[in-house]
Amino acid sequence: MSLYLGCIADDFTGATDLANILVGEGLRTTLCVGVPKGEIPASEAMVIALKSRTIPADEAVAQSLAALAWLKKAGAQQFFFKYCSTFDSTEAGNIGPVAEALLQKLGGGLAIACPAFPENGRSVYKGHLFVGDQLLSESGLQHHPLTPMTDANLVRVLGRQAQGGVGLVEYGVVDRGAEAIERRFAELLDEGKRLAVVDALDDGHLRAIGQAVAGHALVTGGSGVALGLPANFIGARSEAEKLQAVELPEAGGQAAVLAGSCSQATLAQIEDFAERGPVFRIDPEALAVGGAMLEEALAWAEARLHDGPVLIATSAAPEELMRVQEALGRERAGALVERAMADLAKGLVELGVRRLVVAGGETAGAVVQGLRLESLTIGPQIDPGVPWCYDGRGLFLALKSGNFGAVDFMSKAFEML
Repeated sequence: MSLYLGCIADDFTGATDLANILVGEGLRTTLCVGVPKGEIPASEAMVIALKSRTIPADEAVAQSLAALAWLKKAGAQQFFFKYCSTFDSTEAGNIGPVAEALLQKLGGGLAIACPAFPENGRSVYKGHLFVGDQLLSESGLQHHPLTPMTDANLVRVLGRQAQGGVGLVEYGVVDRGAEAIERRFAELLDEGKRLAVVDALDDGHLRAIGQAVAGHALVTGGSGVALGLPANFIGARSEAEKLQAVELPEAGGQAAVLAGSCSQATLAQIEDFAERGPVFRIDPEALAVGGAMLEEALAWAEARLHDGPVLIATSAAPEELMRVQEALGRERAGALVERAMADLAKGLVELGVRRLVVAGGETAGAVVQGLRLESLTIGPQIDPGVPWCYDGRGLFLALKSGNFGAVDFMSKAFEML
């Protein structure tokens, strides 16, 4: 079996999101937690999940280059750097520095930057990123605790991070199809550009972009743009072949949700779940003074798990989050929550939880690392961008980006599995 696509994701929810897209298009896909150390099952696409979105840029570059080296050795024919469809990145990176480092290691040329994911309401027009019908900078993401997005102009944002020039492939070009896009790529290369933001408003645009980058060594973007990549290698696979790619064993055991994201979508999902099931809310400030908060949460869960799914949350509204960060410091507050969520995940599994939904990219990374998972098989999709996954040892996980999922996501996930 040939390894067509070698993918590097900057967080764990993004990795499952990308793998979900590739599986849906018929590619047999394996997701690895970190750079693999042992034997990995043969697959047509490999996604290496890093936790590099908010670490120092030089560390993110080093981790990404290590993943690239492994994927090159494994024989990957094309490489994909996956980041969030809301372009989560600080002024210092890490999207620009990582993209340029990967491109240089692969011999240069041009790499696109396209975070569009229309099915989830993310579109790029005139180089500006929209969430639904709002500019990114007015969508609530300007209040993100780690990567506040205050500028929707991606050419400008990426230009502040990158050493080389950043160009734009506008909607009018994209709408004319793959050949027009390729001609624009050639113009940008002649102008000395090395990164190109690409407009996209619908899946047809994403497939045209995918066709246009068939000869590119590196593609960067959200998972949406990966929609058009598998056809370059395998053509169109039948629905039966696609269904074979998402089969998982039968699930059992107790069910729980861990919510660490403070996004508007996750907050609404928690409130929806609270109308149907029990919710335990953890105050991050209480974690800072020690005590028995985690033991209390696990004892609370143990008493209720046999009656149905439970939810434990550290999520808070933006104003409450700001208050906690001012009291504890942003980095300390984040570290406390991540460590608590990892410990809670281990405790819940010990209590018999075998179906676990995790909301929030940083939270998911902490949970996956805390559970010492090495690889995940991708299963059926719950909502766009969020599949069930299986660790091969009896544990089923759904790793949800904070911004993804319908309002009833946390309830209907367990109706599927």
